[in-house]
Amino acid sequence: MRKIHRDAYGIPHLRAGSVLDLAWLQGRVTAIDRGRQISVEKRRSEGRLAEVAGAAELDWDRFARKVRLDDTARRCYEKSDILTRGWVDAYAAGVRSGGIEWHPWSSYGVFLVQHILFGTFGNKLWRAHVERTLGPHALSWFAIEGPGGSGSNAWTIGGQIAGDPHRLLELPGVYQQIRLAGPSFDVAGLTFPGVPGVQHFGHAGPVAWAITNAMADYQDLYIEELRAGPAGLQARGPAGWEPVVTHQETIAVRDAATVTVDVIETARGPIIDGTLSLRTPARSDFDLGFDALLPLLHARTVDDVADALSRWVEPVNSVLTTDSTGRTRQLTAGRVPQRDDRNRLVPVPAWEPRHQWKPGWAPMFHAEVESAVNANDRRPDTAPYGVDFAPPGRARRIRTLLAAGTPHESIHMDTDLPAGSEPAGQRMAWRAAVARALCDLPALRPLFTPSGHDPLFAPWTDPRARIGIALDGVLDGLGLDPSALADPDTVDAGPWGARHLLHPIQLPGLDALVPNVELGGSGDCVLNTASVPGVSDLCWRGPVARYVWDVADRTRSRWVVPFGATDDPASPHFLDQLPLWTSGSLVPLVTDWDSLPEESVIVFSEKLPGLGELIMIPLDPSAHAALVHSWVVKDRNRFWGMTGHSVEKVSEIYAFVDSLDSHHAYLLLLDDHPIGIFQTYQPAEDPVGECYDVQPGDFGLHLLLDAGDKPLPHVTSAVFPALLRHLFQDPSRTRLIAEPDIRNDRMITRLQREGFTLGPIIDLGHKQARLTFLNRSRFENPRE
Repeated sequence: MRKIHRDAYGIPHLRAGSVLDLAWLQGRVTAIDRGRQISVEKRRSEGRLAEVAGAAELDWDRFARKVRLDDTARRCYEKSDILTRGWVDAYAAGVRSGGIEWHPWSSYGVFLVQHILFGTFGNKLWRAHVERTLGPHALSWFAIEGPGGSGSNAWTIGGQIAGDPHRLLELPGVYQQIRLAGPSFDVAGLTFPGVPGVQHFGHAGPVAWAITNAMADYQDLYIEELRAGPAGLQARGPAGWEPVVTHQETIAVRDAATVTVDVIETARGPIIDGTLSLRTPARSDFDLGFDALLPLLHARTVDDVADALSRWVEPVNSVLTTDSTGRTRQLTAGRVPQRDDRNRLVPVPAWEPRHQWKPGWAPMFHAEVESAVNANDRRPDTAPYGVDFAPPGRARRIRTLLAAGTPHESIHMDTDLPAGSEPAGQRMAWRAAVARALCDLPALRPLFTPSGHDPLFAPWTDPRARIGIALDGVLDGLGLDPSALADPDTVDAGPWGARHLLHPIQLPGLDALVPNVELGGSGDCVLNTASVPGVSDLCWRGPVARYVWDVADRTRSRWVVPFGATDDPASPHFLDQLPLWTSGSLVPLVTDWDSLPEESVIVFSEKLPGLGELIMIPLDPSAHAALVHSWVVKDRNRFWGMTGHSVEKVSEIYAFVDSLDSHHAYLLLLDDHPIGIFQTYQPAEDPVGECYDVQPGDFGLHLLLDAGDKPLPHVTSAVFPALLRHLFQDPSRTRLIAEPDIRNDRMITRLQREGFTLGPIIDLGHKQARLTFLNRSRFENPRE
């Protein structure tokens, strides 16, 4: 069973008879709803986006190659446990069924793309620049969450969890709303498109969870000293000179010459900028934490959530979880290395022993609580792991609102800077003027000395942006009265929202028309719609989702994203949630399956020249029983083995097939006209497996074509190769198996024509069959 339902906003609610079928279905739906997006993110993970998007993406591609994103993704996939790999494989097959090239490790790669710059190494570049140009005393002026910090909120009270993660506002959005229902779980939540399961925010019925950035420092930069040795490049390490792994890669650039990149990796990690190497938990252990995701879907209690997330790696998250028994836990999840305190501030010398990581990871915080508020602030569950935190104002304000019984939606939208307020506009214009005046002060002029870092890291190293973000800290550090820098009474600005406009970062090549949306809020409010004083009033970072999870009554749960469920500008669900997000409204989480319209699952489709579009959908044992019966009782189809069966018996047989993880039945259509049945199976789970030596990668098939009264010349010659191409899209399939009745000369001849070789005659009880085999190599190279 594989079923797709959608609510009024196009949000997919998926049901399947097994975990693997559900993963396949999630991959398929993601390819349909977010195919453009995940194709771009896959290219980003491989450092191949400039090939289609041009030189504007070259900086990223160069970084992706240097930091070895794709290699890390592959190795993390290979090191995942066997259940995780099988689950990710099924998801990848689903994505491929939607016509998108996708490897199992591509999911790891797109997750890395979202988080490699989410950590702290950019702040270390900045601190080193501040130390070098202003001196160590100035570090405290900028001790605030940086451009990657976010502004996220999460709180739990009375059996509910609510909040709003903050990231770059991207179009299409970074999160995808989805519901996944299998035999042993029913989870609604937010997922990263391209990644299976529900990672950070989920409601599993009896338990729910949500995260914020723990502001932990888990990435280190090392200053490497390199030299050419007799056997190649060497790096100076704690014990002397060490070998370095090097090679070159070529980046193709649309409408420009190719670019060669030197990839260099020391014992610490890959060199990403100048002579700086980056060490991360994921690369050092080749573990990204994906082994947590499948157990998380099966969680029923707060202890289950905590146990699943004990496998989490990075990014390091603050977690709130509550369950139907009334228990609530607050915990930190991820891996933070144990090392010298200096590592947490700036790049450190690779050759000094004290800066090396110690064995093991820092123990993670966990505690039972009655209620809690997480807002990227310094707390007992975060303080041991980080350096820079958000100011405590947001967290204090949320606690005050909760104590007053304020509804969750009102907390989401809480601000003293309404969009239509002229005083708010004047205040923010004055702060921008103060920031610009600060940038012109001689005391800060050394900051504007070029840092020499890669332009990709400009959000972390641009002095104007960093002064604007840390405006109050810089004023305090210099002992300045902001009114002396700019007179607040002389600023004429108009309403705040007229300048504080939504400004999402669009997918390369999308160029969608987004309405002018005037926003309230700022980086200091619960409604944390960030802009940078003195640089721009446009909002490019803010709440990328809002949610309320109610564990006592799931039907009262609700959620919203800034834009919509799909990445297709022509779809009604491209921007249909934007008005709700702007006003602070939420979409109800629909839990009643009967109220959710069902849509057909197109497993595979291909245009057949001169015939039409071949479409494959799951065979519905009830809805399709009469049609299938009309085919199988014909004498010409007697080898299907159902000639004397009733409609009810046919329905019963296919209901049994539908209940199996190893066998699947599909209806074939040409355009909208049914033309046959296609079945697949795992030979090791079928009686045929007892008749020959099953090899890894074997995959079985059955095909019945019957176009009825519609004349379709050469349909078999077109359909059969298309189905074989579809099956071999899955790289795990190395050999196809078919076992027609030995009397079915037409099918045996057809199989030979398609490249199958004849094997032995076997006795399956209900028939004598001829085993036939088609190796992938023969299919891909038929003349060999």
